[in-house]
This record gives sequence, C-alpha cells and structure tokens, in this order.
Amino acid sequence: MPVNRNALIRYRTIDNCLRNKFRKWTLEDLIDACSDALYEYEGIDKGVSRRTVQMDIQLMRSDKLGYNAPIVVIDKKYYAYEDPEYSITNIPLTDKDLGKLSEVVDILRQFKGFSHFNELNGMVQRLEDRIHTAKTKQAPIIDLEKNENLKGLEHIDGLYQAIVKKKPIKVTYQSFRAREANAFTFHPYFLKEFRNRWFVLGIQKKNQHVMTLALDRIIAVQETAEEFIENTFLNLSDYFEHVVGVTVNTGEEPEEVELFIDSQNAPYVLTKPIHHSQKLLEKSKNGIVVQLKVQLNFELEREILGFGDCIKVLKPEKLKRRIQEKVKNAAELYEKELKLSELEHSMKKVKRRGFAVLENIYTSKEVRRMLSMINRATEEGERFPGNEEVFAIRRLLQEIPKLKEVLLNANLQTIIREGFGSDYFLTKAIYFDKPPQSNWYVTWHQDVPINVNKKAEVEGFRAWAQKKKITSVCPPEEYLQRAFTIRVHLDDTDESNGALKVIPKTHFTILLAEEIAELRESSESKCCKVQKGGVHLMKPLTLHASSKSQSDTYRRVIHLEFNNQELPGELDWLEREEV
Repeated sequence: MPVNRNALIRYRTIDNCLRNKFRKWTLEDLIDACSDALYEYEGIDKGVSRRTVQMDIQLMRSDKLGYNAPIVVIDKKYYAYEDPEYSITNIPLTDKDLGKLSEVVDILRQFKGFSHFNELNGMVQRLEDRIHTAKTKQAPIIDLEKNENLKGLEHIDGLYQAIVKKKPIKVTYQSFRAREANAFTFHPYFLKEFRNRWFVLGIQKKNQHVMTLALDRIIAVQETAEEFIENTFLNLSDYFEHVVGVTVNTGEEPEEVELFIDSQNAPYVLTKPIHHSQKLLEKSKNGIVVQLKVQLNFELEREILGFGDCIKVLKPEKLKRRIQEKVKNAAELYEKELKLSELEHSMKKVKRRGFAVLENIYTSKEVRRMLSMINRATEEGERFPGNEEVFAIRRLLQEIPKLKEVLLNANLQTIIREGFGSDYFLTKAIYFDKPPQSNWYVTWHQDVPINVNKKAEVEGFRAWAQKKKITSVCPPEEYLQRAFTIRVHLDDTDESNGALKVIPKTHFTILLAEEIAELRESSESKCCKVQKGGVHLMKPLTLHASSKSQSDTYRRVIHLEFNNQELPGELDWLEREEV
C-alpha cells in the first residue's frame, strides 16, 4: 500500500508518543503531536483532523503496512502499546520491502565507479548485506565501524533539518574544559563526521569566525525565532582542505610536514594516505619519507602519535619538538609508576630512621604544571603584595586550589593510603622557594610550633634566629609521633643548593635545646638528595637543617604534613587543610 511522506511522519510521531512511558496519551494529545511534527518537518500549518489520526491508528493496528501494532485503549481514554517494548521501527522487513530494496541496490550498483558517486562506495555493499541478512536470517557479513554509545547522535536529524530549512537554533553546549553549560543562538551550515564523531559548523553572529561544535557536547537543541544568517562565505571542501580532522586555525597557512615511516608500516601509509596532499619523497629498504601540506593541529599530532615508535617527524622543527615532548611524557607515565614493594621498603625506613626518599613520583609534565600554577599566582606580587620575592606560601592549597588536582596524583594518593593509612588527612601545605640569589638557611630543629623572637640579617645570607618553642600550646607528642611529612621537590636538590640534612633516629621524642646541640656535635648527619619529581618522606620530629646554597640553582619544595588525629581545641590556630 503506497504511503506518502506526511503519513509516514504521522505514523512515526504516534509511535514515538506511545513509546513514551512517562505520560498518558489521549486522542487529542496525539492529534496535537502529529500537527506539530508536520509543521516542524514539512512547514504544514494546517492541523491534522481527528478522523485522520483515528484512521492512522487503525492502519497501524492492521497488517496492511506490516505493523500489526498492539495499540490498546486504557480506561476508554488513553492510548498505549500493550507490549511496552514494541515500536514500528523494530518490525522485520517484508518480502515486498526486500524486493523493493533489491531494485534500489541494482540501480545504485550501476552508478559505482562514476566520480560523482564516489560516496556510494561501501553504501551499496552495506545495503546488500542488510537485504541478504533479512532474507537468509544469517549473521551479517559486513561490519562497518560504528560506536553505539556515542553521545549526541540524537541531535543529527534536528540539526540536519535546521540546515536544510535555514533556521537558526538555540544550542546548549558544554565543552570539556567548561565548568558550566552555555546557551547561545547558532546558525548551522554543515554537518561533518570524522573518525566516527560528528560535528556541526556554523556561526553565532554575523562577521564572526566559524565555530565547530562536537555533537557529543551538545546538551540541547531548541528552535528560535531569530532571523537566519545565510552562508555566503563558507565552502566545506575549501575550509577543510589543509587540515587533518576538524580543527581549523583560521588565517594560518599550511606548512610542509615531512615524516619518516619505517618499512613495516610504510604500506599502510601508502595505501591509506594521512592527508590528500601526501607525496612520496623518498623510498628505501628502511622505510619511506612522505610530505604533507597541512596546518599543525591536534588531530595531526594524534595521527602521528598513533604510529608510536614507527614514525619520526623530520620537519618542521616545532612539530618535531612537540611530538618528542609528548612521547617523552608518555614514556614517563610508565617509568614513574610507584611500586607497592618500593613503598613498603621506604615506609620501614621512615619508621626506623625517620626519613626516606622516593624518586619518580611526579612526571616532568606534572612538575611543570605545578610550577606554572604557582608562578601565575605569585607573578608581579598580585597575590602577595609587598613581597619582591615570595619565599613561602602558607595555606598553599587554599591560595591555589587548582594545584590539588596535580599535586594529589595517583602516586601520592598511594603513598598516603597504603603507606600512612586510609584515615590520614592533610594538615599543612606550604610552598618554599629558595632562589639562586638567596642564601638563607635553616638551623637544626624539629618541626614543632615555634615563636620567632628576632630575624637576624648577616652579610651573605639571612636566617631566622633565636627560636623558642611554644611549650604551653605545643601539640601533644602522640600527635607529632603520628604525623608524616612529604616534601615534594620541584627541582633537583643536593647539598650544593641547600638540600635537607637530617640526623637519623631522632624522631622518637621532642628534644630539648641542649639535646639538639649535643646531637648536632656528636651524630653524623645525612644529606637527602632528591631528584626533580621525587619526594622526601620524613617524620616531623626528625632533627633536620638546610645549609646555604653553593650554586646558582633553585630549590623549590612543597611541604605537606599528614595526620590521622585532630588537634586539641586550644590549638585551633593550626588549621586542618581538607584535601
């Protein structure tokens, strides 16, 4: 039975309504839904009649269309599917349908090979496979790449209709970097698929640059009454001519990129070029050199990195350096992985001697990110007015809260959870900066609260002197015994730039000034050398000091203290830092 387009829209609309289990549908509701759908898709402003919808329901119930839809009336008022899983889109193809599709395939097959129909390659085979599967009830023999769980596919039809009908839309969009979604008017021009992801191109306002929105980041698409801005400037083939992927840097000229691919992977690149501009420059028994003329963008880098150690960037130099840096960072993710056996051995040393060093806790990339955050917070004295040079930032994670996400990486969390205990929390976070031009040092002490009576200035260095313990409000020894310190090193540290010196086995009790003086004279100290990205674990009561620098190198350290006990009430001024 021939069915026109308007009728198909009504059947699909009724089907969508009856599949919606979150509301009840009267005949009037179905009439309104069909009228709205016809206006949206066909621009038909005339409402659908009651008789038309009643006839549609009868046809859907019958076998004339092959639907046999189990539509029932509940309480003599509400329409619903008796089988809640039923949908007209799930019905099998009839022999007549299969015959028609076979005729379509025969017609399409005649156009294969013509340049104007290159996009049909693969489509005909897929359709043939669908017909073969339906006829024989066998498993498919063609499986094209697809992503069933990809978000945003539900917006394709609405966006397509908006482009065809030249209607602006209101888009609610949230990029991966944005904290909140943003709603704005968008004038869509093109839909583009790349690597099984979909994107829509358009503009927000006249004379503004082209935006490329990923469909998987679109939250909602709504109609808007604003006037559509015609596309008079954007040609899809020209726009993407010099890029791999969808990221176009407007106004940027393409560059010549030369890549070496080893002999094992060369056939893959020759038979499936990375970009249509690809040229073969050189071929040898070791591999090939190809040239691309493209913009340098994110997708190009991903393509190159996907070949792993089988490819090398020869030019331009900036792309070569960037790929080299990314490969190095990737290797560090494997190299700097904390082993539980190593942690267990180090914790035994901490408990026995008072200290231990664990290297390779942070990657170079993580160290750079932390320093960048700290530098931005301290530059030009904006956050700490009056300080020409910032030597310490107390309450660090309250001053720079974004630092947490990098500082508390997987390795550090493993140290806290497996080394200290799952009930430990952060009680203090301080940043110390010992720049090359400074020669301050710290005398022998234990980490207990102190009063500073006087700041001594001596030629060549500066130091805090005449320290006196606050014995009246000093934390109980049990609290200090339970505490652990982690010193995160953001620079290579040794004796030349003021690395900590410690006296082992001095962490079992709070020492008097005379005892500290005696130990300083009679005991051998150890210098704790730590590489950039490593940490120095220590019990707070371990006797330690730092000497003045002998070299022009930084020593930047983040000092963290952890405990599993709250401080007594009279010590509320030692605030707990929540992680």
